[in-house]
Amino acid sequence: MGTKNALQAIGLRKIYEYIDKNPEENLPKLGEYMDRFLPEGGPLSVQLAAIKKILGDPNNNWYRMILDIFTNVDAEVRRTVFENLILNATLKHKEIHDRLTKQYDCNIPWAILMDPTSACNLHCTGCWAAEYGNRMNLTYEELDDIINQANALGCYFFLYTGGEPLVRRKDLIRLCEAHPDSMFSAFTNATLIDEDFADEMLRVRNFVPAISAEGFEESTDSRRGTGTYRKIMRAMEILREKKLPFGISACYTSVNVYDVGSEEYFDQMVEWGAKFCWFFTYMPVGKAAAPELMVTAEQRKFMYEQIRRFRSTKPIFTMDFWNDGEYSGYKEKNGPGYRGGCIAGGRRYLHINAGGDIEPCAFIHYSDSNIREKTLLEALRSPLFMGYRRNQPFHENLLRPCPVLDNPGALTRLVEESKAKSTDYQAQETAEEYSEKCVEKAEKWAVVAEELWKCSGHCKGCLDLRE
Repeated sequence: MGTKNALQAIGLRKIYEYIDKNPEENLPKLGEYMDRFLPEGGPLSVQLAAIKKILGDPNNNWYRMILDIFTNVDAEVRRTVFENLILNATLKHKEIHDRLTKQYDCNIPWAILMDPTSACNLHCTGCWAAEYGNRMNLTYEELDDIINQANALGCYFFLYTGGEPLVRRKDLIRLCEAHPDSMFSAFTNATLIDEDFADEMLRVRNFVPAISAEGFEESTDSRRGTGTYRKIMRAMEILREKKLPFGISACYTSVNVYDVGSEEYFDQMVEWGAKFCWFFTYMPVGKAAAPELMVTAEQRKFMYEQIRRFRSTKPIFTMDFWNDGEYSGYKEKNGPGYRGGCIAGGRRYLHINAGGDIEPCAFIHYSDSNIREKTLLEALRSPLFMGYRRNQPFHENLLRPCPVLDNPGALTRLVEESKAKSTDYQAQETAEEYSEKCVEKAEKWAVVAEELWKCSGHCKGCLDLRE
């Protein structure tokens, strides 16, 4: 780690220890303490300046969120998350990322999503995972090797998808043990979280689940099956009792959007004890998809406005993986310039399915590389991933980040030029067929997105948002 980064890591540890001694008394004093122990101009300087400003107001929602973490999360788990997510996955990653991006002229991911198995104990409406069945699995050795390769690229954050990742919960705990300096999460339906698994989470300290909860009982059970909501509530109860952090993963559809985007639901997530929520819009992946579940332009605008509104008032961290494209921007050091919008294709993350196919995105089931045939670095330099790199952002309006949902045709060109193959093992669908399902939604969203982009203070064509 470079000198400035090493100094910042030392400063961050001192700040953490200072808060930990007495959160209620020391949080308001933190701004002055930060000035003493953090060097100027470090890679986290912008974020830390914002935190310093926030801590001057005990009524601020971010202040309340930080206080909640220091009060209601197990001390050893909290310390491990700080070390692995802030120091390794963020500070250490940034230094390695800048060096390797310059060296190889390719995207270097911050996080990797991977499917330990295609198996799932539920069969949710519109979900492609259950269609795969339980035929595909990455072995423990393959998962372990992926993590080792990723660490060498400066990536220390891993999210398990599926299928239902906790079908492989024993192997997931083994991987946490084998890689104590990495941070792990899983998008899970939570029905397999019990006392024993929670105790294992408490022991390894570096696993934080993201529980799929899409509204209240009626909307959750209508898509995931009767009784699922109550099982989720029991899982959350167990995690709260053991002071284990968890978040929510919410897919908003045309059916549940007004539940998921309501103030009542945001308040409910806070009451549940969730520390974060990842929001996703429904994507019509695969021939068995249900396009009628796609949100309208008006519904997507509703979520855009609600998430921004509650982000400034509710003590929970939220992110919308489509509508927050403008916040993913940065300027690469010695790189080709601004990289905003779409975070896939290795720019922020990539996805490896249970068959080993290395895909640009969890919602893009096309690949020209397999982990059993190529290394991660080779895949990042493959035609498909380099096509992503050359074309990001896919639109100058960063509220239109996606090469499928927002810019139909962009993915089709990338797949054709790279000769990538469909990775859907049930019923293969061409990129053109997939994109065609999004054309009408894209056209209507383009009009709304243009107005939102102008109203938020962005000049058309201006990409110089995040220095």
